[in-house]
Amino acid sequence: MSNPARIKTKELWGKNKDDLRKQLDDLKSELGTLRVQKIAGGGSSKLTRIHDLRKSIARTLTVINANQRHQLRIFYKGKKYLPLDLRPKQTRAIRRRLSEKDAKRVTPKQKKRQTHFPQRKFAVKAE
Repeated sequence: MSNPARIKTKELWGKNKDDLRKQLDDLKSELGTLRVQKIAGGGSSKLTRIHDLRKSIARTLTVINANQRHQLRIFYKGKKYLPLDLRPKQTRAIRRRLSEKDAKRVTPKQKKRQTHFPQRKFAVKAE
């Protein structure tokens, strides 16, 4: 007993942008009519149908946004800068820390200090 308003996400992935937009408009208009009918005095079946429609709209928007992000990732691939929303989120501390190259960098003063005063090695006698 599958509801025709309930849309499966795997069916949406194959569709192109125009089909998805058209489907989204259809779902939204249907939702609007159902809401009007609910106010006019509809049954409880209308409420479940409204729920299914809202979820279907959300699924459709998710697929549209995912496709858009995918296209943007392709567009920005190899470019010097990436938009903030396409960069990895991580944590603020990780984003702020020095790059691996900068962390390994040694200043001339540190280099001198390391050559003139190297880490001492001690031999410990085992008893």
